[in-house]
Amino acid sequence: MAGSRESPTRTSGIGPDSSELFRLRKPMAADGPAITRLIAACAPLDANSAYCNLLQCTHFADSCIVAECDGQIVGWVSGYRPPTEPDSFFVWQVAVAKAARGKRLAQRMIKALLGRPSAEGVTHLITTVTDDNVPSWALFNGLARAWSAPLMRSVMFEHDTHFGGAHATEWLARIGPLPNRHSKSTLQVDTSGIKIRRPDEMTTTTIARQTRPKPTFRVPDRSIYERRESEVRSYARTMPRQFNKADGVWMYDNQGGRYLDFLSGCSTLNYGHNHPALKSALIDYISASGIAHGLDLHTDAKAEFLETFESLILKPRGLDYRAMFTGPTGTNAVEAAIKLARKVTGREMVIAFTNGFHGMTLGALACTGNAAKRIGAGVPLSHVSHEPYDGYHGADVDTAALLEKRLSDPSSGLDAPAAILVETVQGEGGLNTASPEWLRTIADIARRHGALLIVDDIQAGCGRTGTFFSFEGMGFTPDIVTMAKSLSGMGLPFALTLFRPELDQWSPGEHNGTFRGNNHAFVTATTALRHFWQNDAFEKDIERKGQLLANRLNEVADEFDLSTRGRGMMRGLDVGSGDTAAAITSACFDAGLIIETSGAHDEIVKVLAPLTIDDDTLSTGLDILEKSVRTVMTGSYGVAAE
Repeated sequence: MAGSRESPTRTSGIGPDSSELFRLRKPMAADGPAITRLIAACAPLDANSAYCNLLQCTHFADSCIVAECDGQIVGWVSGYRPPTEPDSFFVWQVAVAKAARGKRLAQRMIKALLGRPSAEGVTHLITTVTDDNVPSWALFNGLARAWSAPLMRSVMFEHDTHFGGAHATEWLARIGPLPNRHSKSTLQVDTSGIKIRRPDEMTTTTIARQTRPKPTFRVPDRSIYERRESEVRSYARTMPRQFNKADGVWMYDNQGGRYLDFLSGCSTLNYGHNHPALKSALIDYISASGIAHGLDLHTDAKAEFLETFESLILKPRGLDYRAMFTGPTGTNAVEAAIKLARKVTGREMVIAFTNGFHGMTLGALACTGNAAKRIGAGVPLSHVSHEPYDGYHGADVDTAALLEKRLSDPSSGLDAPAAILVETVQGEGGLNTASPEWLRTIADIARRHGALLIVDDIQAGCGRTGTFFSFEGMGFTPDIVTMAKSLSGMGLPFALTLFRPELDQWSPGEHNGTFRGNNHAFVTATTALRHFWQNDAFEKDIERKGQLLANRLNEVADEFDLSTRGRGMMRGLDVGSGDTAAAITSACFDAGLIIETSGAHDEIVKVLAPLTIDDDTLSTGLDILEKSVRTVMTGSYGVAAE
């Protein structure tokens, strides 16, 4: 903590001499012109008049601060204590000169302000911020972490009512309660009905006149996760919030935070969170005491799903598949597919591809390329050959021809395969996209060499790449297709293995699973098919939004000499390294956007927005992503830029 000290603060990197100092002090009237110029140089800030800045430098100097370096003003923070909330300090403006960024100067100035005697009794720091203001969210998240205090968000001014919709929604960000920074116990103020107790007594504020109530949120005790949950958890480490509500494209935490979801449960929530049509159907089914768990018994819910899947998905596409209800997740569907291929062909070898990801159970894991995932098996992962995916050796190398040569050469050492397992777009592998020509060749190779072609459509299916199946219109038909994730439409566990009727050589009960009869998932899956796939309107809208996404990502890539990956609404940015990608996703989260990475080195920032997202909200999320990329690539993440 800076405390009440406003003496020079040593820093580095402002000029050629690394020993230069920042001097923090109260502003004076003579500083007005310099502050006006500094504010004008910080693009996100409204350019206040010189008269306004002069007033702050004189009448409100005690709640403002400037930072000097070599006699030049390079930092400015202004604020005040709202009359109706004197236990709070409202930050009005933060400006840091470009040359002084990267030194956490904004944090130092705010801490110095709160260390002044005039800030005694302040227990909360507040400000208003728009969703796309990445630097301000980064600043306030950094302060909250430094103080180990919760950061709560609530809407201050809605977009529709904020200057007639001409201004983005303003969020009220509130950090607190803050640690006690003063030795004195109370603060005396005027007698207009306001009384403040000691900060260490939880700061109860009594206000005689009518005021807007503060939002109240329960700050969660997350120690239960440290005590009882396995260290294997991952997403919670980069997104340390306790979420309690989700609606459409938004998730909410129990501290009042709202987050735009560009992860969508790794493509499990293609239709968003709690879609009203799906939710209503499930509530009605449960209210009517419908079967919840049915093993593989015949039920109304299963029959309706099969009939709807046949009429809306299979027949319009000229497909004839049997449906096998496996265990609840995608890896179960892959296990069933591999097991069936080996049973039908009498062979053991499966050909998978570099950077492929197919699941975490042993058979599917053997087909997965990622070493970090494979190392957890603890046993040899055999009977799988990982061949190079399309483009693995560069655009000039035809990897399909290499596979054909290997399979045709009796001395290559590659056994005749039972199956060739492939993703048309490698979701976890880095959004690598196979061309239709390459996939057709692979399908032809499988046919000529007596192998079954399995397409893993678990992440790329259910519309994610633009069509219900990711291989549609490519000129080949897989022998087996695996599906899961968004199949239920609502995040309910549901996996499916589809195969040609002549391959259905199972004996009754030869492969089963306790939760293969999730009737609640049948209900929501049926509703999703009827709601979104009755005609091609939804498909065309995905194609349109996929192009919008591609255009925006290409613009960012061009600015920073990056590259893009993917297809449809399954796209991302290759930022070159896992560290850079992690910094970008962290900056996005600080600004209210949930987004994650993929790739061999986690170097791809992956956009998996709900397919139902509207254009304006998609643009808002991409604005946050763009600003986060710019902030990280220019080296200013974690520092106030305004």
